[in-house]
Amino acid sequence: MPTQSFDRLLSSLEECKGRFGRGEASRVEKLLATFSRRHFTDVESLIRFHEALLFLRAFPQGPGVVSRTEKLLGTFHQRVEELRVSGADFSAFDTFEVSGIAGTAMDDTLSFDVVRWLARRIPRNIEGDWDNYEEERAQAATWPRFLPLLDEDAFVEANIPWVRWLRAAKGSGSELEWLIRRFEQMPIPDREKAELYDSLRLPVRWQLQNLKLSRTRNWHRPRSIYYHTEPLIPRSRVNLDQELSQPGPVLKKLSLRQGETVMEMIREIMVVRYRELYGTTLGGPRSVVRVDVGRGVVIHLWNLPPDRRLPLRAYVAGFTLKNGVPINYIEAIGLCEWIEVGFNTFYTYRDGETAWIYAQALRCLHRHMGATCISVYPYQIGQGNDEALESGAFWFYRKLGFRPGRRELLRLAEREEQRIARDRKYRSSRRVLQRLAQGHVFYELPGSEKKAWDRFSTRNLGLQVNRRMALEFGGDSRRIRDASVAAVSRDLGVHPTRWNSLEQQAFENWALVLALIPDLADWSPAEKRELVRILRAKANGNEMQYLRLTQQHSRLRQELLRLGSRA
Repeated sequence: MPTQSFDRLLSSLEECKGRFGRGEASRVEKLLATFSRRHFTDVESLIRFHEALLFLRAFPQGPGVVSRTEKLLGTFHQRVEELRVSGADFSAFDTFEVSGIAGTAMDDTLSFDVVRWLARRIPRNIEGDWDNYEEERAQAATWPRFLPLLDEDAFVEANIPWVRWLRAAKGSGSELEWLIRRFEQMPIPDREKAELYDSLRLPVRWQLQNLKLSRTRNWHRPRSIYYHTEPLIPRSRVNLDQELSQPGPVLKKLSLRQGETVMEMIREIMVVRYRELYGTTLGGPRSVVRVDVGRGVVIHLWNLPPDRRLPLRAYVAGFTLKNGVPINYIEAIGLCEWIEVGFNTFYTYRDGETAWIYAQALRCLHRHMGATCISVYPYQIGQGNDEALESGAFWFYRKLGFRPGRRELLRLAEREEQRIARDRKYRSSRRVLQRLAQGHVFYELPGSEKKAWDRFSTRNLGLQVNRRMALEFGGDSRRIRDASVAAVSRDLGVHPTRWNSLEQQAFENWALVLALIPDLADWSPAEKRELVRILRAKANGNEMQYLRLTQQHSRLRQELLRLGSRA
């Protein structure tokens, strides 16, 4: 088929992503049947076909569309191999937006927790990318721990044959497998193992072949599929006030085994997209909840296990399945009634009811976390994020009802809205969008104190603690920790040395902030008891109990806002 005709055929398939109604399912099935008999001659066209298939699998017009897309995706690696044999340029497969296609290879510098998991998941498909590794100083500082007499060579010689040393020591198996085992056997805490491994910045390469974890195939068939026979819900039809005023969705707590399956799934989802979040790598399988919000959309949320939690804020991560296809990931971190939310829809699905699904994610977070003040990171709307600037992400949130927390940015947004009202063709310039992305945007539910959290940041708390450390303790972190624990223990009348190790760690972290409160000793007995309950809850059970307790302590909230709102 001539290139021009083939391109028109591809365009027709892509147009089907927005066409629903009588006869559309049959039309899509015929197009897919035509493509099943065609051969691709260039990578760019094959990628377009791949992304269209995934979208149609997530937002199908009928059962025939599902079965045909699944069959084409299941054999997609064969089309990639045909292009490989033909000598096609594969560089387009390496881009961030379309990585993870079956039949391709990926390379990245992964954290210890992820590389260890991936090496167990696909041991025959992953290896160290030694040809692109030049961190000799890190090798010299680390490898002598595992390789006897390597320091005789590494400390004084040039042009060390590092891989030769490694291969001499490893015996059977791969070099990467041997190296990971050595780190696992070190008699130090897991966090220190991870820090030491991560200092190597070792690139690895893995072959996807036709693996289930490839982006092409890391979906599953749910019990029931939602078929779209009407147009998708556009942003203009999403009213966040109405969505969040509905009764809270039902959160189904999963079993440990089910939770472990979900955590395996999110690691697969993220690693083939060159993404890694703290909570998707280290989430707690015991805390996973599932929410079915309708229209084939299922959201999973979870917390961090006690030994991995943040010092102050509570953390929730999650992802969304649409008809069994992963379409986004979610992150929410907060204190009291305030949360910062990160929401990232994968490129392939950004034309698919994104605003409505975002509203459902906020409904779930509100129900799960009890939050009534929702803020969005500046990065999400364009600060240091070219993709967000190009997509006009600020206006996505603004049209849903979010407002800039800084007065000068709110005035700028209102001036832009006036210009848009006068001229419907007007679009905010990149420079304006960059300015609008310099601060958080906020959405407050009924009952939430307006503008209370506009200037708050846990970073402000941390910087105040560090300034105190410099002024009063000569920059010595151990001295300020010991002094803060002693002072806060005295003020609260407790003996944290009798607590378990995780509770002691939580107390020590919180003591750094509580020591900044000048009248802590004067709090009422009830306020002190509830504060102690909060500190112990940070290290125990489900972290959502901890977050709910912070929402009930008005005195603590008042002090956090006072201290955390100072620049």
